[in-house]
Amino acid sequence: MNRFFNSNIGRLRLLAILEGLSLLLLVFVSVPLKYVFGIPQLSSILGPVHGILFLLFVFNTISVGTEYEWKFRQTTWKVLLACLIPFGTFYVDRKILKPIHKRIG
Repeated sequence: MNRFFNSNIGRLRLLAILEGLSLLLLVFVSVPLKYVFGIPQLSSILGPVHGILFLLFVFNTISVGTEYEWKFRQTTWKVLLACLIPFGTFYVDRKILKPIHKRIG
């Protein structure tokens, strides 16, 4: 776990995982509970948590992209797009963020 806190890219990877998990919980658990079963409590808690994680992910992506001088069309937009798609952040972590994290140590 300490490897995630040693660099900005590591923290972005951790945020990607947390944001991805919160999106999956929201879409596949919380929303059905709210609209199918009439149980809105989880949505009222998970919605704001996901919103905060989403914003942190977006701001950190821009920060890391600037720090590592990512080309917007080549890398940054792909990472930003991933947070809108269920399972997207997991894919981006494996294909883009993890290799960069390994390269920088």
